[in-house]
Amino acid sequence: MNRGILLGLILATQASADPVFVDRRAGLPLEHVYAGGWEHFVGGGVAVMDCNGDAQPDFLAAGGENPAHLFVNQTKGPGDALEFSLGTLPGITHVTGAYPLDVDGDGHLDLAILRVGPDLFLKGGLDCSFTDASQDWGFAPRDAWTTAFSATWEKGRDWPTLAFGHYVDRADPKGPFEACDTSDLYRPEARRYVDAETIAPGFCTLSMLITDWRRKGEPELRVSNDRHYYVRGGYEQMFRLNPLEERTEDWPQVSLWGMGIASQDLNGDGLPEVMMTSMGDQLLQFNRRDRFENAPFSMGTYAQHPFVGDDGRPSTGWHAEFGDVDNDGRVDLFIAKGNVDQMPSNAIHDPNNLLMQQPDGTFVEKADVAGIATTDRSRGAALADFDGDGRLDLVVVNRRAPLELWQNATPGTGHWAGIEPHLDGNTQAVGAWIELRAGDRVTAREVTVGGGHAGGQSGPVHFGLGAETAAEVRVTWPDGTVSDWTPVPVDRVTEVRPDGLSLRLGL
Repeated sequence: MNRGILLGLILATQASADPVFVDRRAGLPLEHVYAGGWEHFVGGGVAVMDCNGDAQPDFLAAGGENPAHLFVNQTKGPGDALEFSLGTLPGITHVTGAYPLDVDGDGHLDLAILRVGPDLFLKGGLDCSFTDASQDWGFAPRDAWTTAFSATWEKGRDWPTLAFGHYVDRADPKGPFEACDTSDLYRPEARRYVDAETIAPGFCTLSMLITDWRRKGEPELRVSNDRHYYVRGGYEQMFRLNPLEERTEDWPQVSLWGMGIASQDLNGDGLPEVMMTSMGDQLLQFNRRDRFENAPFSMGTYAQHPFVGDDGRPSTGWHAEFGDVDNDGRVDLFIAKGNVDQMPSNAIHDPNNLLMQQPDGTFVEKADVAGIATTDRSRGAALADFDGDGRLDLVVVNRRAPLELWQNATPGTGHWAGIEPHLDGNTQAVGAWIELRAGDRVTAREVTVGGGHAGGQSGPVHFGLGAETAAEVRVTWPDGTVSDWTPVPVDRVTEVRPDGLSLRLGL
């Protein structure tokens, strides 16, 4: 056979290979379980970040009534089995979730800790050390049930503006039904936080995301709410930030059992679509700049009931996250699934979803063939490259069942590029837009803090390239400056910083 034809057949076979994940729970130092009563039916997030500067992602997992745990990455190298040691945290319980962000701009990632009770901030230091900085930073939250978080750097401010989303008002004697709490927005003053502004009305928030979804330089706060407790009159919300006010005049009211938000440009127009998890239908909406439009059922993203077994009752979706699992240049979608607490109206054994995007833009379920269609009550999750081989691995937090850790072993994956933008002050470049051009495809990603279900991550933005061996990047920085297109290496992570209209590349 002609060698070129043989090579073409090999590449075609590799490109069509199904995803494969290997169970690596044996590489964890202990069995971690998110536990607790009804106030921990929700939550169970995971925060992924590099807390010691070794370019390997570490993670914190919420524990509910159990302690939260910090897992420090000890994996030896690309492709080696995932290994973690136990890091040191202040003794914290009743943690529902966490999000990494560099609040004070010192280059160390801090942690916003969401709790049933007063939230707190852990200041990051050397070698994954964390100390409670809430009092030093003037952060004095009320006793609430916190289940959502998002943050951004507003113009003219050195520190981030923070949104904390609260669920049911625990102090309301008439609750829990129709007893949704309001949420809180904190703005910094002179590198400290002052009294919160109230985000109202509140409809039992379970996810928040501050995003410049219209790409007009005006980020807004998207809020996903759980109609199980607001019962009637509630809906998904959008708030302008400054001044803080709800958009109602041009925002269609959609009501669902909103639990998680994921955002990603799927069709190459530079605008982020939004995925909202729920009971029953998982709702994907296409961004038309002035409105959102429901995706057709034929997209394959609704994932409304278990795809294995004979239980035809509605699914319950929690954390959603986009990521190119096989690096074919098409973004895929993971959804964590799980019943609330043996709710008989919904599926009891509800497998997680891994929806792989096809060349025609539709999505096909592959969690079962990938080996990750587990049926514990999953909550938070994250796709991250823990071993540095360019393939996105997976961590999943379960309620009343052990945490799962999966290593991506998909054969024949494509090329990839990791882009990590940095600025002074806003060190993560939150609010920046990264565009990557490879061949005839341009993919846009926004750097955000928030979304998901009770957890998120900070680190390189991952792009799959398929067969392309060359790529260029352009960054729209938070101040609106747009860089020139700049070639970047493939199959590695590259730091980028502004240098006039150019990009300065680092290791």
